[in-house]
Amino acid sequence: MIVNKSSIRYFRLLSDLFLLNISFIIAALFAQSLDILLSRDYMFILQLALNIIWYFTCSVTNFYDDVNSRYLSFQIINIIKNVVAQTVTAIFFIFFIKENLFTRNFIAYYSLLLFVLVSIRLVIFKFVLQSLRKKGKNIRNLIIIGTGEVAKNFQNKINENPDFGYNFIGYLDEKNGNQDRYSDENIIGNINQLEEIIISNKVEEAVIALPESASKQMDGIIKICNRHAVKTHIIPDYFKFISKKFRISMIGSFPIITARSEPLDEVQWRILKRIFDIIFSFLVTVLILSWLVPLAAIITKIFSPGPVFFIQERVGAKNKKFKCYKFRTLTVSDKKESFTPVFKDDPRITQLGKILRKTNIDEFPQFINVLKGDMSVVGPRPHAIPYDDKYGQIVDEIKLRHNVKPGITGWAQINGLRGDVFDEEENIKRTKKRIEFDLWYIENWSFWLDIQIILLTVWKTLRGDTKGI
Repeated sequence: MIVNKSSIRYFRLLSDLFLLNISFIIAALFAQSLDILLSRDYMFILQLALNIIWYFTCSVTNFYDDVNSRYLSFQIINIIKNVVAQTVTAIFFIFFIKENLFTRNFIAYYSLLLFVLVSIRLVIFKFVLQSLRKKGKNIRNLIIIGTGEVAKNFQNKINENPDFGYNFIGYLDEKNGNQDRYSDENIIGNINQLEEIIISNKVEEAVIALPESASKQMDGIIKICNRHAVKTHIIPDYFKFISKKFRISMIGSFPIITARSEPLDEVQWRILKRIFDIIFSFLVTVLILSWLVPLAAIITKIFSPGPVFFIQERVGAKNKKFKCYKFRTLTVSDKKESFTPVFKDDPRITQLGKILRKTNIDEFPQFINVLKGDMSVVGPRPHAIPYDDKYGQIVDEIKLRHNVKPGITGWAQINGLRGDVFDEEENIKRTKKRIEFDLWYIENWSFWLDIQIILLTVWKTLRGDTKGI
């Protein structure tokens, strides 16, 4: 959202840092006496560190960005994330300095107080801001110059979010036609009438959303807006082709708009994800695969002669091919068959295979792929090469999935979008939806999202809610 909210954002940040320090002092006094706190000056080093960690985690979770455009529940979840980071920081600090007085009670008091106080601040601030805007305060008169798709979408966003604080006056048509012929009642005039409309409606902000063909008029529009101190925002016509997760940066003195911004483009997040992948897959390999593989091998040899593993070439990150490991769930055929997708109740599925697929145990060998670096624990499902070619004819953007490592589980999978169906039309719809979910995950990745997906995968598996085929 392009609304200038920096003052409000800094006020919220400073308010929360104040509450953080209040929580710290109160928790310390509840846990021990003031004299003990003052005698242990290193505790104030922890206090400083907690302030820095709060600022950093709030930046990562975008806690102070467009707060009024989100549901309160999302903000409460963000508070929980930030408080958890505070708790972990305090635990590690106290452990390393071997503090023996400010321990469990202090950490519990501090975490609870911080969560409660920031939650109360959030509710009060939202209520006050809404009340002010209902009374017509902190409201800015806005016009949109342009009547195309981008202009209409922006106006819809304004209508859906009254908390943005705008009073939408109307559109200015880029064509210089007769105003009496306008079919849209929101069109209050044309660009030639801009100055008159600004004065008569006390316009404070203008959004320029003109088609490329009308871009020559931009210079005159901005000059008129500047003359009347109207804050001007520009939405380029090509903006409709840009992902919601775009990025604006500078290369030298040139402003650059990156159409798609992906968190995993940044090296620190790739390192964090890889470290987690190694630790998690190593634990699964040692604790589960160490006994599961021999057990599956014995049962497979008894009931379905053939190899234990199904090894198939799949498409990985940067379009690189890799050999993906799974427990074999289909019967072995001597015939050279063309590639055929596996559907529900497929006669080729063995009795053991039905159990492995139902419980998703057939996927467990892929943790070896994770250790090798071919895959991640969470990511878009890796397509077999024939699948990738087939889906590429349905969705042009399919190769954007290859910007990250494929995963054992993923956002599309936990939303039931895994596997093909017989109905070709329905299959096309599912494929488009699945790719859409994969791209959403890539653009919105966070460490917490990965944890959420893993927990949901475990929960759905335990419930038997596995819609993958």
